Amino acid sequence: MPIGFRWLLGVSLLGFGCLLGAPSGADAQPTPYNLKYRSGQTVQPVFEGWSRRPDGSFTMHFGYFNRNHVEEIHVPVGPDNHFEPGEVDVGQPTYFYPRAHRRVFSFSVPSDFGDQRVVWTLTVRGEKLQAVGWLDSTWETGANSAGGRRLSDEAARNTAPTIAVDPVSGVTVQSGATLSARVTDDGLPVQREREDGDRRPGSNDPPTLQADPDAVEAPHNVPAVPNRRGSGAGGPRVRGLRVSWIVWRGPAGVLFEPSSTVAVEDGQAVVTATFTTPGDYVLRAEANDNRLTTKHDVTVTVR
Repeated sequence: MPIGFRWLLGVSLLGFGCLLGAPSGADAQPTPYNLKYRSGQTVQPVFEGWSRRPDGSFTMHFGYFNRNHVEEIHVPVGPDNHFEPGEVDVGQPTYFYPRAHRRVFSFSVPSDFGDQRVVWTLTVRGEKLQAVGWLDSTWETGANSAGGRRLSDEAARNTAPTIAVDPVSGVTVQSGATLSARVTDDGLPVQREREDGDRRPGSNDPPTLQADPDAVEAPHNVPAVPNRRGSGAGGPRVRGLRVSWIVWRGPAGVLFEPSSTVAVEDGQAVVTATFTTPGDYVLRAEANDNRLTTKHDVTVTVR
């Protein structure tokens, strides 16, 4: 079974299990996982398989599913966000964006790991949820294929872009910070024209909910989802070589302007980050050539 299908199936079953035994017809009541929420929900950590390393060790891959459509959640490393056994901090995120986020981080385990388990625990609003990683053969992912398919010659020759970001200092809530990324790439894959309408809807797309014209009261808690990972709500999608910014760790969200994703022009991509809350942040830049991604973290202290 392809790893992507297993991931979606596992998350879907969280809601499907609630449907069993539910009444049908006009008397049926909506179950929690049939509803979409702006906020107030939990974050499910997800184990996304493992891969082999040339030195004989293994890499564990994890993602997460924030059940909120709008609320971004901060869970610092510690009792509510940790791995066990061993290192509590393996580089996991502490800032969780809405909806599903695939394979957001990885870490290595030794060649003699055997049948041991690693457990990622996230506790949000008092509810503890876990993801268990282990070297079961079912969860092995391949490095030279895409979803079980052989890569094209162009994709096989493609190398990931490189990225470097100038350090920033003296940042305050009022001043913000200019983040300048320098990016190089091999020009692959070759960019081809594509109409905006060619893109199919995805599971993270904003819901298209409308109020019932006959309802006495206006609907409550209807999601209104900004596109933080793209080029901004209502803006054009950025294709080709680009850099995207997210908060990896930090006490609050960050506004990236002109957008959280900008095209690379003349080897550079520049954004301005505006902070509303002082503290220590780790901002992650992701250089993407439409197939491969290189990540670079920038630490910012906001006073």
